[in-house]
Amino acid sequence: MHNKIITKSHVLSAALIMLLAAPVFAKDDHSKKGHHGNHLPNMFSSENEHGRDATFSTAGFIDLDNPFFKSLGTNGRSCASCHIPSQGWTITPAGVQKIFDETDGLDPLFRLVDGANSPIADVTTLEKRRTAYSMLLEKGNIRVGIGIPADAEFELTNADDPYGYANENELSLFRRPMPTTNLKFISAVMWEGRETTLMPNSGDCLYGTDTCFSPVAFDLGTQANHATLGHAEALLDLTDEEREAIVAFELGLFTAQIHDNDAGNLSAEKALGGPKALKKQYYYFGINDTLVGDYQTGEPFNPAVMSLYDSWDRIKPNKSSNNTKNARAAIARGQALFNTKPIMISGVKGINDDLNINVLPGTCTTCHNTPNSGNHSTPMPLDIGISDESRRTPDMPLYTLKNKATNEIIKTTDPGRALITGKWKDIGRFKGPVLRSVASRPPYFHDGSAADLPAVVEFYNNRFNIGLTEAEKADLVAFLAAL
Repeated sequence: MHNKIITKSHVLSAALIMLLAAPVFAKDDHSKKGHHGNHLPNMFSSENEHGRDATFSTAGFIDLDNPFFKSLGTNGRSCASCHIPSQGWTITPAGVQKIFDETDGLDPLFRLVDGANSPIADVTTLEKRRTAYSMLLEKGNIRVGIGIPADAEFELTNADDPYGYANENELSLFRRPMPTTNLKFISAVMWEGRETTLMPNSGDCLYGTDTCFSPVAFDLGTQANHATLGHAEALLDLTDEEREAIVAFELGLFTAQIHDNDAGNLSAEKALGGPKALKKQYYYFGINDTLVGDYQTGEPFNPAVMSLYDSWDRIKPNKSSNNTKNARAAIARGQALFNTKPIMISGVKGINDDLNINVLPGTCTTCHNTPNSGNHSTPMPLDIGISDESRRTPDMPLYTLKNKATNEIIKTTDPGRALITGKWKDIGRFKGPVLRSVASRPPYFHDGSAADLPAVVEFYNNRFNIGLTEAEKADLVAFLAAL
């Protein structure tokens, strides 16, 4: 692999090139504010399919001199290679394709270690690189290689990998990079929580249990170090100063949709869209917990989790109203559906089995219980069927796992948390993401299997037989797109 020494000026240039590689500055924001020095301004704005988002940093600006933007490994990558501000602080297929086309697939994003479908793929020509990086190009998926724990309750009996690499020592798992913004609201780090550390007697404990977790800031520092050693192929650990700087930078970022193509300004008429209101949103571990109630106040779980667009409830759409009014009314209806539409939750590992209940009456907020962020306020990885064999597409591996004690068989595209715990019951379990600025980062789910927000809504409608009408689906999409 070709490596080169990169100076500070090269890193800054590369960071700015990456920022400009996809739709980046909204023209009005760029012309008025621009970037100054090695900074991007607060309320840095990017366009997406549904409108425009913006990022607010508690530092007062987005600091491109932070180690987050520096190449600290051997392959030219930085954190910003896979967490691009203009792509929802992750990467999107459209953005990845643009970078590929502009660099002939030679940008640091395209590296065999995890950018390719296989780490031994042939990337000697442009067309071979296009094939080798197809999952990255088409779904924005990074390959994560994890083996089955030696003491696991299951074993691999077959690896049907279209790329001819995966084995029991290193399963190929294709996953979307999680956004590095709105991290104030997370309770677990990484899709299957592999960077979430159990820590006895810490402050973040599941209610009434001795299961406790280290502070998220600590885990984010560990994650940054592991990412630098792995994704950037660094030879040395990050220094304590570098870890602290990256974590402080990430925890200071808030991103949300500020403008909707149809509804316009998402903070108009006393609405609370946008990142400035999000920064002020109250949060702590266990807030509004679904199972036992709020950890601090003792109040029971309140399913009315989302209230951003309460002020738009009064808007009554009619044929004579302008489109903006009608669009705002749709967003308010979607918020109400998110809070109140009944869902009979069944067959979900992490809920129905843990609670020993066949059907749990709930709503979207049963799992997305954190006020106005949509995350779950305690670690709660769930299996809703995303990695089931029935959803397998030809571009995904399929793994056949056998329970060592019972000989039961499960076929899955990704064992999820089970690769960390070794537990049979954890196969297919993943955490949910923070929903704010979700419009900026298609495709969706851990594997990028839902191309857009309508596909996400359709999945849940079918999976739980919700019975949404076409109008209700459209309203839910309108609300999600306004987050």
